[in-house]
Amino acid sequence: MAEAFIYDAVRTPRGRGKSDGSLHDIQPITLLTSVLSKLRDRNQLDTSLVDDVIMGCVTPIGEQGADIARTAALEAGYAETVAGVQLNRFCSSGLEAINMAGAYVMSGQVDAIVAGGVESMSRVPMGSDGGAIFMNPQIVARHNIVPQGISADLIATKYGYSRNDVDAFAAESYRRAEAAQADNRFHKTLVPMKDDIGITVLDRDEGVRPGTTAESLGKLKPAFEMMGQMGLDALALLKYASFDKINHVHHAGNSSQIVDGAAGVLIGSKEFGEKTGLKPRARIKAFAIVGSEPTIMLTGPIPATHKVLKRAGMSVKDIDLFEVNEAFAAVPMLFMDEFGVDHGQLNVNGGSIALGHPLGATGAIISATLIDELERSGKQFGLSTLCIGGGMGIATIFERVN
Repeated sequence: MAEAFIYDAVRTPRGRGKSDGSLHDIQPITLLTSVLSKLRDRNQLDTSLVDDVIMGCVTPIGEQGADIARTAALEAGYAETVAGVQLNRFCSSGLEAINMAGAYVMSGQVDAIVAGGVESMSRVPMGSDGGAIFMNPQIVARHNIVPQGISADLIATKYGYSRNDVDAFAAESYRRAEAAQADNRFHKTLVPMKDDIGITVLDRDEGVRPGTTAESLGKLKPAFEMMGQMGLDALALLKYASFDKINHVHHAGNSSQIVDGAAGVLIGSKEFGEKTGLKPRARIKAFAIVGSEPTIMLTGPIPATHKVLKRAGMSVKDIDLFEVNEAFAAVPMLFMDEFGVDHGQLNVNGGSIALGHPLGATGAIISATLIDELERSGKQFGLSTLCIGGGMGIATIFERVN
């Protein structure tokens, strides 16, 4: 089997996903086009050597619809021979795009692909595409489907994470993100977003809130308690009858931020690198996808990580750094407890609580951040993983090669 290498990665800053966010006036096609253009220009890439563009997008309607990946390839001036496809595996879509690209290259059928994702959450609201798993009353009742925030609170209840615990974790995410931003640790991958006349609109992740503490987070009210009282807690507890109630501990400050952003990763074969003169930065060592229990929903990173480690013939002790998407604080906390991972190895530059979670792009963003940090720290193996709506998990192991 051929090897799949990461040659470069580019992302936009993450802008607040609201009407007053810095990227709100920029259409998602422009976010994605800027990423593709930058990948081409800074690598002097002959785009006729690229076979496909695979982009995650979780709400592929309106401005994000009609196969935005192909549209962006055309708009960025890539060769007409470059195809494009949009995919949706909920929050893992950006990493699923990388894994799919890796599989194509490993199979020997494709030489090079740009993979990643885009989500303009301020312009195309999360959930606006509907869907039977969330909207069909019979399906919701049959599978005890509840909003993810209630699932996160159910995890906290089941595994004993208090409000103080999750707030302390979130405060550390903000502290790390602020330090990483001050140390310019994202410079290798992050490229400023500019408007049509070349004026910089945003050059850093907008969600970082300096000075955030567990005490300041402790003043926020639980975000999911009211909806839980409207019958959704009872629906979840039909599946988890051993608990009398759900302890609601998550809120806007210890959950992932809604943001706008895009990312692209250039993936190719060894022969592609030799042909273009590009040096690989990392290889895709193994990847895995699993389904998990859909009510608690967010525990998927654990079986996915067990599966990918087994596939790679590795143990968790072989992994130097971890990126576990901070959809809610309880998710990475449970991951650390399950695998005995020290917090000093996980999300070392902060996570989606502090930096934001542009749904379709996040998997690519955290993987690019992981590769940057492997290079910066001189470490070898990193693992990216995300929980996924509907009860799924994904995990990928990357190996630094230079």
